[in-house]
Amino acid sequence: MVDNLCVMIKEHSLHYHRTEIESFLPTGWSLNATAGENGWNAETQSWLISLFDGADFEWPLAVKASDASRLGRIEALKAAIDRTYRARLGDHTRGLGRG
Repeated sequence: MVDNLCVMIKEHSLHYHRTEIESFLPTGWSLNATAGENGWNAETQSWLISLFDGADFEWPLAVKASDASRLGRIEALKAAIDRTYRARLGDHTRGLGRG
């Protein structure tokens, strides 16, 4: 199955549906559907989308094609969301005018 996924990524690029993304977002987080950079980025070989956290700060989410090949499409999405969420938890001064 992973071999078939690699072919899909190379030929059709990686893609996620809104429902798939929203099902893994932390409570209070949402998609920024108006961001222009949402979707496949051939240069970085990543699928990109912009998210808003519960305080309406914008966070970029990137799912690398290599992660999708290695982990599987959904597991790669979950891992990317987890990394983004943990980055938010570690950024204590964002929006406070310090740091």
